[in-house]
Amino acid sequence: MAKIVPFKAVRPTRDKVSLVTSRSYEEYTPAELASQLDYNPFSFLHILNPAYVNLHKISTATRFKGVQLKYQEFKEEDVFKKELNPIFFLYEIHSKNNTFTGIIAGTSIEDYKNNVIKKHEDTLAYRVELFKDYLHQTGFNTEPVLITYPQNNELQQWIDKRKQKRPLYLFSSLNKDKHTIWRIKEDEEIQWVQEQFEKMGNLYIADGHHRSASAEMLYDQDKDSGNANLNHFMSFLICETNLKIYEYNRIVNDLNGLTKHAFLKALEKDFTIVNKDQELWKPKQKYQFGMYLDGDFYALTLKNTNFNSVMESLDAQILYTKVLNPLLGIGDLRNDERIAYIPGSKPVTAIKEMVDGGDFEVGFMLYPASINEIKELADNNLIMPPKSTYIEPKFRSGLVVYEI
Repeated sequence: MAKIVPFKAVRPTRDKVSLVTSRSYEEYTPAELASQLDYNPFSFLHILNPAYVNLHKISTATRFKGVQLKYQEFKEEDVFKKELNPIFFLYEIHSKNNTFTGIIAGTSIEDYKNNVIKKHEDTLAYRVELFKDYLHQTGFNTEPVLITYPQNNELQQWIDKRKQKRPLYLFSSLNKDKHTIWRIKEDEEIQWVQEQFEKMGNLYIADGHHRSASAEMLYDQDKDSGNANLNHFMSFLICETNLKIYEYNRIVNDLNGLTKHAFLKALEKDFTIVNKDQELWKPKQKYQFGMYLDGDFYALTLKNTNFNSVMESLDAQILYTKVLNPLLGIGDLRNDERIAYIPGSKPVTAIKEMVDGGDFEVGFMLYPASINEIKELADNNLIMPPKSTYIEPKFRSGLVVYEI
């Protein structure tokens, strides 16, 4: 039984919402970041990066304190306002190719601990600790965990009907996405939505494993403080059929001492290889892999597809066990500096350009994992290889704030 709760959200005022919200801080190039910070005084990036010129000269603790002070400044200047009562939000992101709709709510630390909310990715201890310290010192979070739930026809009908009402926000971002938010504030409606989630057996984390682990760590650290807000973390809950799951493609900067001929010959043990020449080829189905090497694209099809477990049959795991580790000598997928990752949302030409540029020698394109594979892994307490999935939607920073 999954438990979700409304919360007293902090959000931008209507007249400033399109100016305040931003993409994830890490997505900006230095030039884009400088432009936003120089010319948009309302950007949430000012909060995330309060010492933007001298960032490399200050300690982490000083930076987090600066984030907290800048956030309070935005509140004092009425850039943000706080809801008087706990509420849910219904949020829709409409992009060129996809429309995503979900519910913003608080999800339970207890459910997370008891594996009602299930995970499929491993976390890095230092990142969990760092974000826990960030939450503790700043006192807020604006990056919800993306959580998926099974198809629920009644809930979908309610969402479709609720979207006909006047929204709280309707604005476009600079990447031409359209964002619409409805406020769910009626007690009966809130209770009905909660009851729908109570009927569900499990929820699954799609994106945000470090954020949820940090929320748990903060709860364990400060649970005796009496702060009820620690009992939950902010999540964006979306139906599993509404997710867009991309692969993470791989590029490697050398052939581990092999010649091109020797490498192709070694691949023939496990794959049928077809040279696609200049065709921008991507896998069409599971057990197919694309490869770009020395100016040509190749289609690799796995010969033996008999596996004993879902983990062994994952395309990302197959590429590791058949190619990256034994042939190219990549041991630690997370930390080896010879390998880099390109999200499947980017075109194949991005891989071609990086290899042609000379910094990398070979690129691999994978077929995306399915939601059923992700759920089966989580149900069996198994962990996907690092950088196996790139999942949309991505939430805008500064749109909704959960105060701790």
